[in-house]
Amino acid sequence: MYEERELQWDDTIQKDTDFVTIPEGDYTFMVESFERGRYTQKEGGRLPSCNIAILKLKIDSENGPVYINHQLYLHTKMESRLSEFFMAIGQKKKGETLKMNWNAVPGSVGRAHITLDADKKEPDKKFNHVKTFYPKEENNSWEGAW
Repeated sequence: MYEERELQWDDTIQKDTDFVTIPEGDYTFMVESFERGRYTQKEGGRLPSCNIAILKLKIDSENGPVYINHQLYLHTKMESRLSEFFMAIGQKKKGETLKMNWNAVPGSVGRAHITLDADKKEPDKKFNHVKTFYPKEENNSWEGAW
């Protein structure tokens, strides 16, 4: 069993990257976990400093599980994106007000459109990116996937 721990400067390492990209498309995801964090405004940035939720989304693919880290910024400029996510996991209905229940987020299931985006620093390197979350509707055929 692999035990997570802090590494020392002279420790040995072995584990290679387990980063896997998937083709662009619509996928069912499960929120494996999330962390509360803080975004610090960068010079010329569109958003001021604010709280941030860092989601770890799991997608089952033909090549095994794929994990995507997705950030949700807790700022009014990003409120529609927050609504989109909470609608995808079934906590929010269109047009309704919602008090975000972060404790219920881990284990939630939804659908999203995933794209492959180029890394800004290394254009040949691609990464999975959540382009859109789809609202959860009653009687979703993918609901039983988990």
